[in-house]
Amino acid sequence: MHPTDPDAGLRALVTRPGFRTWKTKIKSVHGCAAPVKLRGSSTITRKGTGEVLKDTVGSVWAPCGTRRAALCPACSQWYAEDAFHLIRAGLDGDTAKGIAADVATRPRFFATLTPPSFGPVHTRVTGPDGRLRRPCSCGEWHREADTRLGTAIDPDTYDYEAAVLWQAHAGKLWHRFTIALRRRLANAAGMTVTELNAAVRLSYAKVAEYQRRGLVHFHAAIRLDGPEGASTRPPAWATKDVLADAIRAAAAAVVLEVARPGGEVLELRFGSQLDLKDITADAGDASGEVGEEKDIKSSRLASYIAKYATKSTGAHDGPDRKLRSVEDIDRLAVSAHHKAMMRTAWDLGAREEYAELNLRRWAHMLGFRGHFLTKSRAWSTTLGELRNIRARFRLAETLDALGVAEDDVIVVNDWEAVGFGHDTDAEREYAAAIAETLLERKLNRHNRKDRSR
Repeated sequence: MHPTDPDAGLRALVTRPGFRTWKTKIKSVHGCAAPVKLRGSSTITRKGTGEVLKDTVGSVWAPCGTRRAALCPACSQWYAEDAFHLIRAGLDGDTAKGIAADVATRPRFFATLTPPSFGPVHTRVTGPDGRLRRPCSCGEWHREADTRLGTAIDPDTYDYEAAVLWQAHAGKLWHRFTIALRRRLANAAGMTVTELNAAVRLSYAKVAEYQRRGLVHFHAAIRLDGPEGASTRPPAWATKDVLADAIRAAAAAVVLEVARPGGEVLELRFGSQLDLKDITADAGDASGEVGEEKDIKSSRLASYIAKYATKSTGAHDGPDRKLRSVEDIDRLAVSAHHKAMMRTAWDLGAREEYAELNLRRWAHMLGFRGHFLTKSRAWSTTLGELRNIRARFRLAETLDALGVAEDDVIVVNDWEAVGFGHDTDAEREYAAAIAETLLERKLNRHNRKDRSR
């Protein structure tokens, strides 16, 4: 075995004792890039008699569960599929998850809220045909692959300080937006907010996406329900026109005042560019029978929202892990614009007045510290419930093999984490190959399903 042999590590892996057991475990977590290694036991006993039906002692692996594709393609794919089903249930309804089929016909819009400008950046403006309509304000015509796109034209005048502070408060701005939206709806109905909450439930699913300039904007599906949420319809006055007007007014009105390092008041707002699309289905689609055209549209919208939930910070060409020092920023192969945002976040993070923002922890995210996928309680099911459904399905398979019902047994799990990730480059390479194979099979199944429609 020559030390420069590129396959030497893989050969050592597949020939070592215990390889088959290792391979079974890595397949059980779908080729996870950083599995959690657990040691302990799981016991299934019959109620009343205490008879042990199954006793598992030893070690098992669990997937890392990250949503970031750059960190673990396998787990991010599972996250994307869960996000898809979570979003789709709130768009089309899912009686198995307690979401009525007629949610599709309730007042609904797909809104995109953007950040304001903090200085001119390199852009390319295209028409419907994809052709460039006018040059960038720098005077040049940029191609799609131009690495300057999204970066500051004049870094010396770009307001990096305000950009990072906006980013750090983006989640709070969204919260203020939902409050303002309820107030606008209450005004439209001639009610107080308390009265509105007793008559209408505002439901939404929101995802954050990085723009090229390194700032996030929010895509959100927003729906009006009755007071009990997805199981009830809103009152007759709660039309989609009322909802559209309320969204526009709330997005324009919301403001959050914060202090700059020198004490000057900075007003944080959403940008004036609000994209609003009507996604309310026709009443004929409320029968529970989902038409092919509507099914495809809602699938695309759910996929569109879900895909951003798994995008890593690679969306802004940044790292996927926290920075440990300002020197880490200097070593990154990213644009000077993004480095400037990271340095600004790092510097602001050292100031006492911004301690609660924890900006150094989020410098690699350009100051954004919110969740990428959030939803209101009444939109649909939860990611936790989707995971519980899978766990119950696996338990049902085990109990079926034992010939017993879940109500007749007691299941006791006692596991402790004893390790994380893979030990060698060969293990990581082999796991990545398994993940790639499984993902390719899954993609092929989806493609065959789409072609059969």
